[in-house]
Amino acid sequence: MAGVYCESVGLLRSNSVLAAVALGSNLGDRRGFLNAAVAGLREVPGTTVEAVSTFIETAPVGDVSQGPFLNGAAVLRTSCSARELLEALHAIERAQGRSRVIERRWGPRTLDLDLLTHGDLVSTEPELTIPHPRLHERRFVLEPLAEIAPGLMVPGRGVVRELLAALGPG
Repeated sequence: MAGVYCESVGLLRSNSVLAAVALGSNLGDRRGFLNAAVAGLREVPGTTVEAVSTFIETAPVGDVSQGPFLNGAAVLRTSCSARELLEALHAIERAQGRSRVIERRWGPRTLDLDLLTHGDLVSTEPELTIPHPRLHERRFVLEPLAEIAPGLMVPGRGVVRELLAALGPG
């Protein structure tokens, strides 16, 4: 992928980790944007897309009037650091017309890619919070993730299938 360089790709493959990414879109050709995101993930150096969930339609979150989202999840095996992978996700978003600078928080967007987990990393840096701070509260993230990685451990939170069950009936 042009403009994305993962310095850590030169490390031994045994240093790769599983990472989970949430995908969402509620503007324009939502399915097209999500498919373009998956294609972009396949181009990230040192990264293999292990699984992609079914895309599901969900209601938007927040107080902004907007159309429904199409949401999904992907599990990757990557040699990129969490910061490098996050930068790659933002580059993929920009390639699909997203501008995090001008958009309203929780507003409509062409593409939203959230880094949910990166191995067993826990980070509370302002620009790199992993696991995603609201992952365990969001059915629209947990349902697609449970489809492809029900046993995935979310550091400090638990196993995906149990987190989804804790939300109760949908």
